[in-house]
Amino acid sequence: MGSVRRYLRFVRPYRKQIAATMVVGVLKFGIPLLLPLILKYVVDDILMTNASTEEKLNHLFWILGGALFVFTVLRWPIEYYRQYFAQWTASRVLFDIRNRLFDHIQKLSLRYYNNRKVGQIISRVINDVEQTKEFVVTGMMNIWLDLITLSIAVGIMLWMDPRMTLVSLSVFPLYGVAVKYFYQGLRRLTRERSQALAEMQGHLHERIQGISVIRAFNLEKHEQGQFDKQNRHYLGKALAHSRWNAHTFAIVNTITDIAPILVIAFAGYQVIQGNLTIGEMTAFYGYLQLIYSPIRRLVNSSTILTQALASMDRVFEFLDEPYDIQDSSDARSVPQARGEITFRDVRFSYRDGGEEVLRGIDLEIAPGQTIALVGMSGGGKSSLVSLIPRFYDIQQGSVEVDGVDVRDWKLSNLRERIGMVLQDNILFSGSVLENIRMGKTDASFEEVVAAAKAANAHEFITKLVDGYDTEIGERGVKLSGGQKQRLAIARVFLKDPAILILDEATSALDLESERLIQKSLRRLAKNRTTLIVAHRLSTITHADKICLMEGGRIVESGTHRELMAMGGRYAHLFNVQHLDGPDVPVSQGTS
Repeated sequence: MGSVRRYLRFVRPYRKQIAATMVVGVLKFGIPLLLPLILKYVVDDILMTNASTEEKLNHLFWILGGALFVFTVLRWPIEYYRQYFAQWTASRVLFDIRNRLFDHIQKLSLRYYNNRKVGQIISRVINDVEQTKEFVVTGMMNIWLDLITLSIAVGIMLWMDPRMTLVSLSVFPLYGVAVKYFYQGLRRLTRERSQALAEMQGHLHERIQGISVIRAFNLEKHEQGQFDKQNRHYLGKALAHSRWNAHTFAIVNTITDIAPILVIAFAGYQVIQGNLTIGEMTAFYGYLQLIYSPIRRLVNSSTILTQALASMDRVFEFLDEPYDIQDSSDARSVPQARGEITFRDVRFSYRDGGEEVLRGIDLEIAPGQTIALVGMSGGGKSSLVSLIPRFYDIQQGSVEVDGVDVRDWKLSNLRERIGMVLQDNILFSGSVLENIRMGKTDASFEEVVAAAKAANAHEFITKLVDGYDTEIGERGVKLSGGQKQRLAIARVFLKDPAILILDEATSALDLESERLIQKSLRRLAKNRTTLIVAHRLSTITHADKICLMEGGRIVESGTHRELMAMGGRYAHLFNVQHLDGPDVPVSQGTS
């Protein structure tokens, strides 16, 4: 029941609305309880009397006129507000839970996302949260209203005839046995079905993102088979859940059908014996329907609630994922950053106890310096720069910015001082203006334009259909690679950070796009501490220091001239690359 207690924290702010809904609900469910009494009155006090036809019609007119007023004029607004308030409250609870989940998503480390499929996370936030809605609508409202309705109906029946009431309720113990037996497995089956759905959604999300690869390699038939496996797995779990439900309802409905037969038999006997009037028998049968409708709904509710609880477990299981990266209790905020960076004996692996990708890194970077990290893939270059904004925490040593360990900075304060331009920058669906403004959300239009001009992006933006208001599609799909990079650079210009990290920022571009972007990067790097990760060595010859990394270590460091004079690994790589043809030197573009 731990999940229920935690869920109630989200419900508690709306307890007044729930109480109001319950009051309206009692009226909604209470009005039909008048029908059997009206029927009894019509049979015994109008139809079966010796009054004249005119008197009978007069009484019938007034009683049915009053009933018509109650069931039309009063019932409609009661029904409307009961439904509206119930859905409003449940929707507000779900709104709060999803906001909490999104906040949680943003605090989880990159380490978590490296091991999870995006679609599975989306399934928790959308599907599982939606399933929990029934806990509010059904568990906190309908069940109690049905119990109140049942209590009122049973009270009236006891007042009319206690023996008949006992006969009517004689099958109740069978419900308890059925519910106890069948709902033990339902929660487990619901969790398994939800997990299968999340896996299928994760698979689908991944394949849609990679649809161009599927087409390029003619994998449509293969992927159809892969999706069929995922879909079939979910089908198996869904059918197992459905079979269990079908067994439940078959038993429950069979039990329910026994009660009317018992009541008709006993009531008929009592009427023959003269112990019961026809009107009372008719009213009893009417109340029988009214008490077994709530019972059916209660059994239904048990099924729905079991499913809601299973989804609730999955929601809180996700919320319980620990944060690998978070502020320490005495984290500091630094008003301004100079841009000094120091790595002291840094050792790092992506998994605790896993293979180290950085092994004893020592590196000092003065404010305003440009440092280039080069070497073959897998050397640890990108891992090293990802430690500065504290995307990951190290296992040994320290990473310091302005003499303060990054673990002692407030995360938001630290990351405000760092700008990153990556090989594959993420742009979001929305307009050009919205994407650039992510560098500074309160920037004026003039500031955005100035940043775009500095990034050599203004010219192509003005040629787009709607200029800065042009929608660029998911991940900027409507733009070329060079255009996307220039928007990413404009975003960093707008942010105006003290530290700049360029991770393969131009490696995937054509020469013309690279020339434009190198000019932008030259402006961007001016008077900032800059770290450049690059494969093309001719683009970083201007750097104040070049570090060649292999196997998670810095094996050579110095200026371009110093490293060439050494004749070591760097000189060998530079000469090999130069044999393939000249690249665009950054010394002519970036400085």
